[in-house]
Amino acid sequence: MANVIASQSSAALTFDLVARCSTTRARASVLTLPHGPVQLPIFMPVATQASLKGLTPEQLEETGCRLCLNNTYHLGLKPGQDVLAAMGGAHKLQGWNHNILTDSGGFQMVSLLKLAKVTEEGVEFLSPHDGTPMLLTPEHSIGLQNTIGSDIIMQLDDVLVTTSPDARRMREAMERSVRWLDRCIAAHRNPGTQNLFCIVQGGLDLDMRRECCAAMVARGTPGIAIGGLSGGEAKADYCRVVACCTELLPELKPRYVMGIGYPEDLVVSVALGADMFDCVWPTRAARFGNAVTRRGVLNLRNARYASDFGPVEDGCACACCRPRDQQGGLGVTRAFVHHNAAKETVAAHLLTIHNVHYQLDLMRRVREAVVTDEYPAFLRRFFADLYPDSRADYPAWAVEALRGVGVDLLSDEET
Repeated sequence: MANVIASQSSAALTFDLVARCSTTRARASVLTLPHGPVQLPIFMPVATQASLKGLTPEQLEETGCRLCLNNTYHLGLKPGQDVLAAMGGAHKLQGWNHNILTDSGGFQMVSLLKLAKVTEEGVEFLSPHDGTPMLLTPEHSIGLQNTIGSDIIMQLDDVLVTTSPDARRMREAMERSVRWLDRCIAAHRNPGTQNLFCIVQGGLDLDMRRECCAAMVARGTPGIAIGGLSGGEAKADYCRVVACCTELLPELKPRYVMGIGYPEDLVVSVALGADMFDCVWPTRAARFGNAVTRRGVLNLRNARYASDFGPVEDGCACACCRPRDQQGGLGVTRAFVHHNAAKETVAAHLLTIHNVHYQLDLMRRVREAVVTDEYPAFLRRFFADLYPDSRADYPAWAVEALRGVGVDLLSDEET
């Protein structure tokens, strides 16, 4: 393990900074939570209803996952708080001995339910079961998450998409999120075993983001999330918000950008100073026959893979791609996945193993490059692999964002 540069602890969390990139803002660290240490930067697979679609807990563990995400809204509906309390929480429910992060449920209220209305008290919505009026308050959200027993819990925030043109409503949402954080802190029953993270809001207005960062940091939560992104904004705007926030956040606390999962977004966001990410995209892509690889996304439903007897990705060490004679590998071919992709669930199962492994291995390689202070070279190789034909194909937003932290992807330096 790399030497610790600096460290900070709270009741249920220790953050050890072990390396800084000498060029970008990337860093490597160890986050120690109640269910064990987690290497940062990290991608967190989303096990929405206490299960990752298509994988058993043992298979998820084999991918190297040590921190996954559960959904408070869905678990609150089913199996419900009483069942979770009787069972002893979500770890026991899903047979998962590692760490869990839960969202607050607010995003699902606003994005999934019709006629949801946000007031100062909370989020008013209609029950998806019988249509009766319901209310999710900061206190109720924290109570649910306390019962779930997750290692990291998120505040209830007032979520507004970044593309909203209503500046007055955006300010209201930002200021309400700060007030709701105070209510979440007061309602939190288990600060000794669960870590409450705040969520910075403010849309694409950098001054508003700065104001919110200052208010959230003053509350002293163990970790800090940057929320409200990945909602349709331009990637260049996304990068400006992340860079603005990470510059203001404490160095010795984890920084979580919510809802991010495309590989390009991950490696750029790490360069901008972020540590933690989650997204349903890798598992959703698997269900549509798409494999995530270093060369990009392969649509294995395409007819050209019908007689391709190579592994899903050459050199991949996941159980799906490993040869049968190597530690229980399945030796799955692209042709087999193609044959089953449209009609059998086994294809989604196998590609989920591969895609989750790819995301976690990508973050392992990112961390290794930061620890050895070779992250700029890693970034050049990453984009050269992804866009092998020409550097002219590199996304302009990524080129510009990385140039802002000292990495010129278009230079002739060695990759």
